[in-house]
Amino acid sequence: MRNGVVIRHRLVSGRVTTSPRPLARLPPGSEKMAKVSELYDVTWEEMRDKMRKWREENSRNSEQIVEVGEELINEYASKLGDDIWIIYEQVMIAALDYGRDDLSLFCLQELRRQFPGSHRVKRLTGMRFEAMERYDDAIQLYDRILQEDPTNTAARKRKIAIRKAQGKNVEAIRELNEYLEQFVGDQEAWHELAELYINEHDYAKAAFCLEELMMTNPHNHLYCQQYAEVKYTQGGLENLELSRKYFAQALKLNNRNMRALFGLYMFAGRSKKETKYSLKAVEDMLETLQITQS
Repeated sequence: MRNGVVIRHRLVSGRVTTSPRPLARLPPGSEKMAKVSELYDVTWEEMRDKMRKWREENSRNSEQIVEVGEELINEYASKLGDDIWIIYEQVMIAALDYGRDDLSLFCLQELRRQFPGSHRVKRLTGMRFEAMERYDDAIQLYDRILQEDPTNTAARKRKIAIRKAQGKNVEAIRELNEYLEQFVGDQEAWHELAELYINEHDYAKAAFCLEELMMTNPHNHLYCQQYAEVKYTQGGLENLELSRKYFAQALKLNNRNMRALFGLYMFAGRSKKETKYSLKAVEDMLETLQITQS
């Protein structure tokens, strides 16, 4: 997708690029690519199970999903039963990511015929608008969904993703704050808000978001590390002391966290005016090394 349009359910995703590809259903006489089932000697049941595993793991392997899913749709649709609909959705999203607009449209049309008026299908339509850079159409569609169902979190996140893709961080922050007023337990949204504040150099608010995350995930070493980095960036003796403590905590939770180890290394090399923090940082590093070797 051009301009970094986000197309997945997560707030942050990759890019979609457009390129001519074979149609979802190839016309008679067209050159066909080798089938996945023939290349890897797998049955349609194994292909179906692989698609299910990718869904459960939320895998971002769009090319493989398109290759396996397209064959399932074209060759084994009648055998899939109700699984065909979730596969259509899975392939449609992967096709947007992989630049297969023809395949994404085919899957979307099948879903529309089966589920007319579905908010879930409407959201997929909005994602296709995003891939086509029709941002206004996508936002209008998400707004209509929210008018009918104000609790539809997926539509709200799509709107925020569009704001980010357009570089409108201030609007994205405003909408994320409104979202978190209703869904305060959404940890992904808190982390996304922290990232946006960091991008805007509002480190105090970024620290607050990370504190919220650490309250619910005290054993997540990445949150501790990022909080330490934010406090280090803020500067000042109090913030630096907190930074050192959380770098050390991140290392205790995961002694392979190299960013946290480097954070302590930076403290160890600070000026003599901060000897107290430097010595403590060295002690923390030695303690971590002992834990690693034991």
